[in-house]
Amino acid sequence: MNQTNIEQARFNMIEQQVRPWDVLDPQVLDTMNAVPRELFVPERYRSLAFADTSIPLGHDQVMMAPKLEGRLLQALAITPTDRVLEIGTGSGYLTACLARLGQHVTSYDIHADFTAAAGEALQAQSIDNVTLITADAASGIDSDERFDAIAVTGSIPVLQQQFYRNLAVGGRLFVISGELPIMEACLITRIDENNWSRESLLETCIPPLQNAAQPQAFTF
Repeated sequence: MNQTNIEQARFNMIEQQVRPWDVLDPQVLDTMNAVPRELFVPERYRSLAFADTSIPLGHDQVMMAPKLEGRLLQALAITPTDRVLEIGTGSGYLTACLARLGQHVTSYDIHADFTAAAGEALQAQSIDNVTLITADAASGIDSDERFDAIAVTGSIPVLQQQFYRNLAVGGRLFVISGELPIMEACLITRIDENNWSRESLLETCIPPLQNAAQPQAFTF
């Protein structure tokens, strides 16, 4: 695919997939147009870089469909001074979008090969306001550190309290929770030290984060 075709495919992705999903924030659309998604997709799936589908990454994980990435970015409403936590680096594409919108991104992934590949892709784009960490953060990060925005890129059957504690006052958390056949994407906002609000955004399905906590089984 030559560069002209790539740019046309990127335009079509935004206009035919992302925008019709009510992603209308110009900063989000500009970011998705500016970050070269095709360079973050595994090479064997590069022909699907702009398709309306989840792209396999390995380890039973996927790259979100573009329209869902757009909804995530819009919901978090990231500002240039925001410190962002990402749980699940994956391909690094969403990491790049978050970094373009915010001040700094700290991104965790349990798989070292994901961290390494994402690091190379980010470095190739001269994106240096990102810290990549290989560790299990499916239950949040065990730290008193707080963030203005948290993006969880895999589903979580049970949302752990640590995620709430990792939010700064006024901070926003995008998470997809539940189990098949129905999962809910929602936005959680920390109102003050002791209160949070929850807004349901949409129903969708994506693979769970590895080692995500499971609901307790019902017993008689």
